[in-house]
Amino acid sequence: MKYAARILTLVVMMTPLLASAQLTSNQKLAADVPFQFRVGNTLIPAGKCIVQRAGVDPRTLVILNSSAGASLFSSSTMGNVKEASKTNAMVFHKYGNRYFLAGVKVEGSNIVYKLPEGRAEAELRAQNIPAGEETLLAMLQ
Repeated sequence: MKYAARILTLVVMMTPLLASAQLTSNQKLAADVPFQFRVGNTLIPAGKCIVQRAGVDPRTLVILNSSAGASLFSSSTMGNVKEASKTNAMVFHKYGNRYFLAGVKVEGSNIVYKLPEGRAEAELRAQNIPAGEETLLAMLQ
């Protein structure tokens, strides 16, 4: 009985988070990315890139560039920010001329999808190479 009560409490506490604006399973964010970038350890060529949920789990995303034949599944963490995003956007970390997809923002949502750091980005950060941030606007399809 205690176990059922704990589960019910957890479900009630998580409901507002799940109800807040986030990518739904049939929505896609699309952006023309003018540079190649990495998601984790996978290189994605420049071109039209689409980000969408991979299924029921809101933390699993699929990132694809169909014209280049590149696609991958990536786990993400869902972080909260104080102010809701004013636009749909893909956020990249930039080290020199190397880009790494770091996050995805959905307009009207306080949720930010944060993508994991790959080996190459971790090595650049460990070398204390200055990092910048590049944000590309994305369209909801």
